[in-house]
Amino acid sequence: MIVIEVPLYLVWLVRVGYLAGQQLDDGDVARWVPPVLLPSAAVVFCVAAGWAWWTSMVAQEKSPLRELRIVATLVFTAVASVFCGVVSVDDPSVSIGLLSLVVTGLGMIGLFFIPAASSRQLPHVIRRRAAARRTGPAGPGGA
Repeated sequence: MIVIEVPLYLVWLVRVGYLAGQQLDDGDVARWVPPVLLPSAAVVFCVAAGWAWWTSMVAQEKSPLRELRIVATLVFTAVASVFCGVVSVDDPSVSIGLLSLVVTGLGMIGLFFIPAASSRQLPHVIRRRAAARRTGPAGPGGA
């Protein structure tokens, strides 16, 4: 999924960002913001959130996804991405919104899981979590 969806999402973001920027007036300096900053923000915010989550998984700590600032950056990225996808077409419709939502969701998920997928700790964490599920919440001694 990462190999296919992340490049597709980034190319899509640049394209819809460019088209959304073209909707602005010719003299507006913000025309360059959607195609340049939106893909960069998506990569930074999603991978950083994935990195924070993955680090907590490896260290067996509480998930940082409960922190408002991390969730807010992911929501901002999703809203901006879907908005640019809808604004970039001449005739916005529900189907365009759904397409934008699906591409955004898959791309953000792919970006989010890059740190976990590239980690050497992944097999260890999977085995540890599987063993914890087999022993149950009471631990090895039982309840």
